[in-house]
This record gives sequence, C-alpha cells and structure tokens, in this order.
Amino acid sequence: MKRIALGIVVVLFIGVSLLYLFRRPITLRLMERVVTQTIDGGLLTDLPDGLHVVLCGAGSPLPDPQRSGPCVAVIAGGHLYIVDSGSGSSRTLGVMRIPQGRIDAILLTHFHSDHIDGLGEMMLQRWAGGSADTPTPVYGPLGVEEVVDGFNRAYRQDATYRVAHHGPQVVPSGGAGGEARPFPLPGHGEGRIVLENDGVEITAFLVDHRPVEPAVGYRFDYKGRSVVISGDTVKSANLQRFAAGADLLVHEALARQLVEVMSRAARRAERTNIEKITTDILDYHASPVEAAEIARDAKVGMLLYYHIVPPLPFLPLREVFLEGVAEVYDGPVIIGSDGTFVRLEAGSDAIEVEELL
Repeated sequence: MKRIALGIVVVLFIGVSLLYLFRRPITLRLMERVVTQTIDGGLLTDLPDGLHVVLCGAGSPLPDPQRSGPCVAVIAGGHLYIVDSGSGSSRTLGVMRIPQGRIDAILLTHFHSDHIDGLGEMMLQRWAGGSADTPTPVYGPLGVEEVVDGFNRAYRQDATYRVAHHGPQVVPSGGAGGEARPFPLPGHGEGRIVLENDGVEITAFLVDHRPVEPAVGYRFDYKGRSVVISGDTVKSANLQRFAAGADLLVHEALARQLVEVMSRAARRAERTNIEKITTDILDYHASPVEAAEIARDAKVGMLLYYHIVPPLPFLPLREVFLEGVAEVYDGPVIIGSDGTFVRLEAGSDAIEVEELL
C-alpha cells in the first residue's frame, strides 16, 4: 500500500510539474478556445428555437456590484434584440458571449439617462464587431431622434479614427452610429406593432412613469411564447392588459421600505438633496408586491424583477424586498441579476432559468 501511495504522489507531482512548466502554452490554448467560441456566435449558436431572455442589466442608477444599468436581451429565431442600454450593459453582453455584432435592433422604453447611457458603446460594438454597413436601428417613441442624434454627434470623431485605422472593409463608414426609428405613442388599450421579423412580433404599449413622458413597455411574441418588459412604471392596468397570458413578465420594482431607510439616513447626514431624490422616486415606480399583483391578474407564467431599487448586497435584504409577494402571486419569482437567463423553447410550456454570471 505504501508503494501505491508513493506512486500516486509521484504521478501527481509529475503532473503538476508538467502543468507548471507548460502553463503558458496551455493558457494560450484555453484562451484561443474561449475566444473562438465567442467569435463563432457564442450563446446564440447554442440555443434551441424559441424566445429567450437575458438580463444584460438588472440595476438602476444606484451603484450595484451585481447589476449593470437596465438592459434586457431578447433572442428569438436567431435574432437579437436589446431593450434599453444602461451603463455597463454592453460589457455584460460581452462577458456572456453574446456577440453585439449580431444585434438586429435596440428598443428604448423611455429616455431617462440610466436607460440610454450605454447606447453609444453598444452601437459601436455592433458596428465594429459585426462590420455592419448600416447604422444600428434604434426604436423608441417620438423623441428617440434627439437621443440617437446626440450619440451620433458625440461619436462622430471616434468613427473617423476607426475607419482610418482599420479600413472601410473592416468598419464600413456607413455602419457607424444609429438610425432612429420613431413611432407614435400608443393610446391606452392600444398596442403598436413596431417590428415584425421572421415570426417575431414586437408590440409597444403605454406605461405610466409620469412626469417622464413618453414611456412604453414591449411585448415579444414568437412561436407561441411571449415575454413582456415593463420599462419604468407605476402599477399599470394597461401593462396588465398587454401582459395577459405571457410566459414571462420582466418587471421593474422598487422596495419602498428600503428606500425610506436611505431617505432617513440622508436626513440624519443633512444631505437634503439625496433625501429629496430618494423621496421623489417613491411615486413613479412599482413595488415588488404591485408587480406581483399584475403577474397574478395577468396570469403570467413567471415574474422576473429587474431595475432593482435599491441594491440588495445581502441575503436578508432580498427577503425584505420580497415581503408580501408570496401572499399575492403563487408562480415562480426571480430577483434578477446580470446574467439571469430564461429559456422559453418553442413548442413547449417549460420555463427554464439559469445564471450565466
């Protein structure tokens, strides 16, 4: 037995030594494999046909180590759509091996800074990563033209540098920036189909984020599967109408009892500006329970929270965030983080969830 044990030790020692000696070529080979998988299409090449949702940003304007600015990626029939482009979301897509060169369109729910401040980087990645020869289509209510034009102007000099450096065959000058695709704001009870592509139907509907106007949510339908994305809103009967029967409801949520703790802390610190802001935001976001009421009444298959306010760095805070939700909605509930991934395979009723990060 001693000889066997000694032999095992010797073999392990030799193996570890070889790994150490050849660590550089092994590391480079592993890197090459990962990069090749990403360039070849990454996550998009591995999915069955269906409607799939990835949170590329589950956070809000508040700093959150687990959540980038608001961003939802929807993959349907091999096409990639992005709803909102908050800060950090482009890099989160890269970490998840979702090639931004494959983006078909970006859709904006409204024009609050935390929903658009990553737009320039995402349009750049789509252009350079895919050698796009046409600008990124950016859909949104009337007013999206001003947003897109602002980013185009800000990135105009950068685009000239990249064309001069890499050449127009690699980065065609006509693909830089974005092209606004505005649509009239739907009325209450009215859905506006803003995009149809290979069986994918995207419908915009009115939500209530006053005094922020315009503000919309989106419903995606593909091969019998459906997902609704709220954007920022208070509890909305109109949203509930368009969420009816959806497989997945991706809904923003603000836990008022936790934000009030922030307000009291700001008051004690005599930070009157922070106290005013944290008080003001209470009246134009839905609470977790209100979002759950919508999920219940709309009979959706799963509720996924995003645009989480405030950040929830500790498990007990998650429990406080969800107080009262189970009493309202008996379906599955997920507190989203960057990388939360929901599979809605075509021809099935299954809803599968995993974390990519």
